[in-house]
Amino acid sequence: MNYVSCEVKDKVGWVTFSNPAKRNALSPDLLNELIETLDRLKGEEIPVVIFRTEGGKGVWSAGFDINVIGQQAHDPLSYDSPMEQLLRSIQHYPGPVICMVDGSVWGGACDIAVTCDLIIGDENCSFAITPVKIGLPYNASGILHFINRVGLNIAKEMFFTARPIKADRALQVGLLNHLVPARELEAFTADMAGKIAAYSTLTISVIKEQFRILSNAHPINPDGFERILGLRRRAYKSKDYQEGVRAFLEKRKPKFTGK
Repeated sequence: MNYVSCEVKDKVGWVTFSNPAKRNALSPDLLNELIETLDRLKGEEIPVVIFRTEGGKGVWSAGFDINVIGQQAHDPLSYDSPMEQLLRSIQHYPGPVICMVDGSVWGGACDIAVTCDLIIGDENCSFAITPVKIGLPYNASGILHFINRVGLNIAKEMFFTARPIKADRALQVGLLNHLVPARELEAFTADMAGKIAAYSTLTISVIKEQFRILSNAHPINPDGFERILGLRRRAYKSKDYQEGVRAFLEKRKPKFTGK
């Protein structure tokens, strides 16, 4: 593997994003390697997984690789996209997936973080969900991840403003389970993972699956579902989305027209 490394210690899988040159941007290759790694750890019956990056880089992940998105002629958040497959792999992993954060988390990487079962961060962490910066219509399942994590009001603020939520407030609004000093982050996370791994893996997996089912128990009628698809299609095919991607790649402020 080129972008992800994995080590198992004391029944805990440490999965490291290892593409610092690209600030761990979420390319299809990196996402697919994460999916393959989770599948392998599931097969090995590893009860707890920790997502981490190579420390001290300042950026945990820069989010979607815009260079790749700009070349796509289809929805980057479609059901069968690598991103959506990874998020489902996290949700269906039969044990807790812990996100250990020591830097800024941007865009789609923020969705990965909130989809993980627990988030533990240090004073350098921050979280921003940024589709409005490029005019990308986010999908319904992704929005629901944030509503489930931080509630409707904070989810709206995060999506509408695209501003980073820094460590102290991330703890306050429920993004973080724990905020610990940087020097203690790895030891604290390892200790929590070890304690979880010592319990019944069957019981933990059953409880996690109940959480997944109950958190997705939001009824929606067919008309509402079709309405969501139509709204996303309208935005995805808009001039604003094309302009947003171009502006990002050209490192300038986009000129949105609402069309």
